[in-house]
Amino acid sequence: MKTYLDCIPCFFQQALLSSKAAGIDDDVTKRILDRLAMLVPEIPLNSTPPETGRMVYKILREVSGVENPFKEWKDASMQKAFELYPSLKEKVAASADPLKTAVHIAIAGNIIDFATNPDFELEREIEGILQRKPAINHYQAFKDHLKDAASVLYLADNAGETVFDKILIETMGKTVIYAVRDKPVINDATVEDAVTSGLDTVATIISSGSDAPGTILKRCSEEFLAHYKEADIIISKGQGNFESLSAEQGPIFFLLMAKCPLIAKDLGVEQGDIIIKSQMES
Repeated sequence: MKTYLDCIPCFFQQALLSSKAAGIDDDVTKRILDRLAMLVPEIPLNSTPPETGRMVYKILREVSGVENPFKEWKDASMQKAFELYPSLKEKVAASADPLKTAVHIAIAGNIIDFATNPDFELEREIEGILQRKPAINHYQAFKDHLKDAASVLYLADNAGETVFDKILIETMGKTVIYAVRDKPVINDATVEDAVTSGLDTVATIISSGSDAPGTILKRCSEEFLAHYKEADIIISKGQGNFESLSAEQGPIFFLLMAKCPLIAKDLGVEQGDIIIKSQMES
């Protein structure tokens, strides 16, 4: 997905929100925004938004010295997800199609996104999503492809939704490589977050090697790329991974909520729609 002009003010909003989350004072925040303003002329519109996003958070780290601005918010969202885990497992167990319900739960976790919706109401959103039909629905293709898959690469998104990802992984019953960000960016999942969620008990956790809020292949590690090329199926969670991989071909299935109006436009759906999209479908 390309960078739209409307993405540019969003980069400033993300920097401002991150500064507030980290308790950075106004003088330092102004210096962060000044540095970001100097970056604007260099932003190529043919690049993906996560390419610029990694620069935004690099500036924030360099100017403020804060490595993980959303740590408290991430911890709080993970705790809320843990509280919901037992009841969500019950929903899967009681479902006529447990895999379908687990997929919808995984997408519901995607509402945990401080960059686009810092005021999400997790429990209410989950109930709504479980009742909603996807605007793009390649679930049957996902189910069919998963059936014969020997290796699954699962691209994580936000830290809190790792708990919901665990439910899907447990339901799939497959050998899974779970790939997270190399270092904190927005509230995206890191190795530490994935371990805290218990993902290490159901999957092998690796870092993508990239500090971008997405999966930019040219910035990923050789270890990650080897898994990417060898995977029978790739599950891509969230908007950042969609933004960076939407032009790639292969056995990729995007699971996300279109929270951003530009992503919704790019997908040809309405803002707030849920998506199960195969790169192998027309």
